Amino acid sequence: MPVNVYECMFLLDTNKVSGDVPNAAKQLHALLERNNAEVLASRPWDERRLAYPIDGHKKGLYYLTYFRTEGKNIAGIERDCALTELILRALILKVNPKHVDLMLQVARDEHAVALQTVTEPPPEEEIPSEAIHDVEPAPRRSSRRKDETAKET
Repeated sequence: MPVNVYECMFLLDTNKVSGDVPNAAKQLHALLERNNAEVLASRPWDERRLAYPIDGHKKGLYYLTYFRTEGKNIAGIERDCALTELILRALILKVNPKHVDLMLQVARDEHAVALQTVTEPPPEEEIPSEAIHDVEPAPRRSSRRKDETAKET
């Protein structure tokens, strides 16, 4: 079976993490490795107030992880996520093979170079000043109501 790269956004219980993010990362990595996944990159994303309470929690720590595994192992990972008290929610997505290198750079915080290639603005074309003054406004179209009243009379 082919091996794919997956992105997982874990939503962690901030009460269980309580400032010990490296220990939480070890638990997440152990969960993935138990299911024959190779962790490629991982990092805390953000701690935020949740849009709605999940199991009574109003805040959560988002933790981003990229890993490589076979597709058949995903069900086991999802099951383990549901059984782990540390994890409130988990979203696993398959990464398009074209974007794997760029996504891993962003996850490893090497995004200064990676994002520069993506967000680089296109070169601006200079418009000669004569072209700006030669533009004529578009003709105005009559409104539909005027046309309808003219037909009725």
